[in-house]
This record gives sequence, structure tokens and C-alpha cells, in this order.
Amino acid sequence: MYIVGECLNGMFKRVRQAIEERDKSVIHELARSQVAAGANALDLNVGPSIGDPVTNMTWLAETAREATDAPLWIDSPRWSVQKEVIPRLSGPKGINSTKADESALDKYLPLAVENGAALVGLTIDQKGVPADAEKRVELGVQIMGKAMEAGLSSELLFIDPIILPVNVAPAQPANVLKALAQLVVFSDPPPRLVIGLSNLSQNCTHRNLINRIFLVMAQSAGLSAAILDPLDEELMNALITAEILLGKAIYCDGFLEAYRMRSQPGKS
Repeated sequence: MYIVGECLNGMFKRVRQAIEERDKSVIHELARSQVAAGANALDLNVGPSIGDPVTNMTWLAETAREATDAPLWIDSPRWSVQKEVIPRLSGPKGINSTKADESALDKYLPLAVENGAALVGLTIDQKGVPADAEKRVELGVQIMGKAMEAGLSSELLFIDPIILPVNVAPAQPANVLKALAQLVVFSDPPPRLVIGLSNLSQNCTHRNLINRIFLVMAQSAGLSAAILDPLDEELMNALITAEILLGKAIYCDGFLEAYRMRSQPGKS
């Protein structure tokens, strides 16, 4: 499982304050602790922080890079942010994200290819998030085809079938599971399939439990990457144990520690 740490997000008060006050120590600490906990990459989002989004994201990315060589994903829906920050950022990087419509892909795919960046493709078109699994699969395959034409390696392509909060869209988790199971067979090798796990449990009680159970279900359906909180030890233990039971990792009595060591950047 390719793990993308979610904790460097301006939606969290501590991170937002660090961005606005240019407090590097908080960013360094969260970058290092997530990688130490098993994150392969880090998602960076400035959230609602005060100031210019490009300036804030540039500072956040450069500061996180001081603390780790792990891939840094620039998480912003703004093209102005992506086109400015991605070319400037040193080391491995990713673009989070683009929608499936052609006009967006025609901008984001060349940016990813030219900069050796990973790209997250959302199964969303101009009509919004699909109501069923079939449309998610259709849009995912569309993204795969365009990425292949543009020369983006399957290793750098992440398809996100979009998980919605279960308290407002109770049918959608099952649709995501169905879409994952179908998308994994459409390409050889397949792209990585990713979800933003925390979206599932927004404003729910028992958030950690909901996230843990769905993550394991999604792994069995073909999920190969997730944006999540690697500092949640119970969540990580569930993820690692599922990898063992699905035959994706070898059992030993110290499998939790062994998996975390194996999963450091550059080893997965």
C-alpha cells in the first residue's frame, strides 16, 4: 500500500497557524513524524490560511522538503498554484489533482510529464461526482487513456474514484468498492487506485472506526494507495494486517514493525 500522509493541511489549526506565522518547526515535525510512521509521500494543502495561495504553498512545500526526501503532493484545485509550484519544487512530487474532463487533462498531464510528477485523476466530470460505480469506471478509463497518450507512466498515475461522507451519501461507499474492483483490471500494469480516506467520515461519530473498516474493505477490492493519517496507529495496524492477510506482505511475528521499515520512501 502506498501511503500518503494527510497531516500537513491548513484545515488543521496548528498547521494553518504555522503557515501564516512561517513557523518551520511545526512543518518539519509533522513531515518527519509521518514518514517515520510509514508514509511514502506527503500531501500538502494550505487550506483556508490567510495570504496568497501560491506564496503559501511554495513556502509549505519548500519547508517540508527541508525535512524529508519523500514525494510531496501539491494538493490544490487551483491551476495557478500547480503551474507555479510544481516546476519549482525539488525532488519527487505529485499533483493532487485533476478532473476527468478533457480541458483539465490537457493542462495537467503535460505539467506532470514535463516535471516527472505523479498525477491524481479524479473520476469527476463537468456533471460532478458520479452517482454510480459504472460512471466512475468510465471516467477512470478515460483518464488512463489520456495519460497513456501523454506518456505518463502508470506508476505515476493515481485514479481516485471519490469517496463521499457516508452520513450524506450512504450508498456511495459501496459504489466506490465496486469501481475499485473494476478499475484494477482495465490496465496491465494498472495505475494506482487511491482514496482520500478521511472524506468518508466527515462529521461522523466513530470516525476512526469507520475509516479503519472501510480501508480494509477497499484494500480487498484493489485499493493500492490512500491519503490518510499515518499517525493513527490503529488505522496503520489495520492496513498492515490486511496486507498480510491479502498475501501482499510476508508474515512474521514482528510484521507490524517490519512493514513500517519496508514502507519508507524509496522502498515501496
